Amino acid sequence: MTRKVWQDVYVIGGPDISDSLDCCVYLVDVADGDELVLIDTGAGRSFRALVRNIKRLGFSVAAVRYVLATHAHIDHIGALARFRALGAKIVAHELDATAIESGEGKIGTEFYGVSYEPCPVDVKISGDALELKFRKHALKIIHIPGHTPGSIAAYVDISGQRVLFGQDVHGPYMKALGSDVRLARRSLEKLLNLNADILCEGHFGIYEPASAVRRYIEGYLRQLER
Repeated sequence: MTRKVWQDVYVIGGPDISDSLDCCVYLVDVADGDELVLIDTGAGRSFRALVRNIKRLGFSVAAVRYVLATHAHIDHIGALARFRALGAKIVAHELDATAIESGEGKIGTEFYGVSYEPCPVDVKISGDALELKFRKHALKIIHIPGHTPGSIAAYVDISGQRVLFGQDVHGPYMKALGSDVRLARRSLEKLLNLNADILCEGHFGIYEPASAVRRYIEGYLRQLER
């Protein structure tokens, strides 16, 4: 079932919500229902389920202005093209954009047994950060290489709580998937320094309060330091 994570933040997809192959998919209402931001899209088979879940929350799918592709692995980018066809702009880091646009490289389709429809990236992040400002909230995006070269995270401050979309904090950190352990350590330290109150993780759900977020990230940082 979809659920509200915090004010204006919802989880609408995941292995127990939309499809067993999906990452956790999050939705942020950044302008009182007039504009929405989607964080990832699952592996592709659940597009219709994600659309239904958006509507069940009382929103219009046409209000999805941006989709953040946190990295170029199939379980996160599978339905990008279909949401773009509905009018959403795709946001990704330039270091993962080539794989998203071509469908070539280490996107992992062979592990999931699904096909991928290549998708243009409308907003390519070229540096370490980007801010998307809306009428109600601002979504801040940061580059966190390690899991893939162009991995990104995002966070939003709402009513005294910092909500972090730190997809795939857990990794895995494998060269076969384009990972770099050295960069991953730096990126996890960057996430720690954000002092988030709520972590919306890519596969293992939601962690809060801030002490739980810190413990979770520190646990994987220790694994990488071994």
